[in-house]
Amino acid sequence: MDTAYTWFVLGIIVALIVLAIQFYLKRFLAAKYVVKIFLLSLLVFTVGFGSIMGFIGHAFFADKVAAYIGWASGNPFQLEVAFANLAFGIMGILCFWIRGNFWAATVIGFSVFSLGAAYGHIMNMFYTGNSAPGNVGAVLILDIFVPLLLLLLLLTYNFVQKKALKSAIKSLERSL
Repeated sequence: MDTAYTWFVLGIIVALIVLAIQFYLKRFLAAKYVVKIFLLSLLVFTVGFGSIMGFIGHAFFADKVAAYIGWASGNPFQLEVAFANLAFGIMGILCFWIRGNFWAATVIGFSVFSLGAAYGHIMNMFYTGNSAPGNVGAVLILDIFVPLLLLLLLLTYNFVQKKALKSAIKSLERSL
């Protein structure tokens, strides 16, 4: 398996473990909680730790990563990509402690970055014929799939959260 999938798969596994423990403890698993656990796990592991690893690769193993992507080594933009990865890595990990709109900001920023990277990979493939695994392989798939999944989870989480709030308000009104 390509290492690009590692942090995505780990995020899914951690979410499943947390949900399995809750199920084992016979806790009620509302849709809002399930979506929240998957979203948080992907933010911390896939965005957070995955982006930190992206930073390490682009910053400290630049020539190796450049060759994997099909870039010439010594590309000065690679350091900029490294620090963008570091920023999203820190934001993803902070999602464990900071909730609310911070999650939305992290998802939106990471999605713009990843989908923009996917666009760059595709254009590079068409204009230069770059078919290196780091340009059109797993990285490209994840640059498209992960942001779309995060956006879907975020929208779903906001929807079920608002639905639960409306339900609670109606229940409170009936009791008055």
